[in-house]
Parts: sequence; C-alpha cells; structure tokens
Amino acid sequence: MDLPPQVIELDDLTLRSFHGEADAAELFGVIEEALEHLRPWVSFAAEHSWASTLEFLARRPVLWASGQAFTYAIVLDGAIVGSCGLFRRTDTPDNGREIGYWLHPAATGRGVATRAVRALCEQAFRLAGVDHVEIVHDAANHASGAVPARLGFTEHLRRPARPLAPADTGEDRIWRLTRPHGSTPAATRAG
Repeated sequence: MDLPPQVIELDDLTLRSFHGEADAAELFGVIEEALEHLRPWVSFAAEHSWASTLEFLARRPVLWASGQAFTYAIVLDGAIVGSCGLFRRTDTPDNGREIGYWLHPAATGRGVATRAVRALCEQAFRLAGVDHVEIVHDAANHASGAVPARLGFTEHLRRPARPLAPADTGEDRIWRLTRPHGSTPAATRAG
C-alpha cells in the first residue's frame, strides 16, 4: 500500500505525523486557545477535553497504517498551529480522498492552510488509483471555502447535511480537484 511521507517540509512550514502522547500537551493547548475560533465550525470543539485529545492521538497510527487517514500536525516556527489530513471517507469512492484542516487564529491569513492543502493534494495524487480530492465545508464557512478556490478546485455540488457545529447551516459545499491529465502516480513521483 502506498503511504505518504510522515514529514513534509515546506520552507518555514512543516507537516508531520502526530507523535502520540508526546504531542498531547501542545495539541491540547493549541485547541484550547483556538476554541472560540473553532467552535462555530468544527464539531470536535464542543467535546474538547484532555481525554478526547489523547483518544485522537492514540487512533492516528492505526488509521495511518490502514490508509484511512493521514493526519498531520501543521508546524510553523517550531510550534503546532493546527492540523490537516487526507482521508478516505465511507461515502467517498475509492478513487477519491477528502482533505480537512483547521488552524489556530494566529496562523490564519498567512497562506498556511493553502500551502498545507496544496501539499496534501500532491500527496493524494501520488497514491495509486486516486483521481480526485475533495474539500467539504459548511456553505457559510467562507474562510474554509477560500482555500480550495485559491487552489483551482471547482465547486462540485452542494448537499443537505446534518448540522454538527453551532454555525452550520445544514448545507455542505463540496469542492473537487481532479488529477491533472496525463498525470499518473509514477509520473507525479518523477516530476
């Protein structure tokens, strides 16, 4: 099975797999500081606790090894400022993957999410059989929608969704980026 690298260096930005309990205190603190920023849009903010942070970190290695979820800490200037991941969802065909991301508010507006998502797209298209990547967010979350728009994703569809966070409207906006024509996993690795 193809697996992406556990560390992706992007100049001053690093995406790296989580280091289990070694990351617990820092991740917990970043989420704690960002709760007001995250709470309107992400369901995990409502259940944020030390136990949920440990549980999240404990599941990462198994999900990575199985190919279900490649979750990275977003590290800027040596500190975790958020998280991003490349996921296989049960409602996503095998030839597609979904990308999710969140940032501490101090890291927003600096291109961090855009660079992280671009790197995850490159990794997705290196995986055998993956021909598209999707980003799903609530239709009212314009900040999340700005990232795929900047990267050349197109709006694929909108669908009703059960609201999971306080600001959710009940409508998901799904963006899609398709593997560039003529690009194969081997060609992507070489280029």
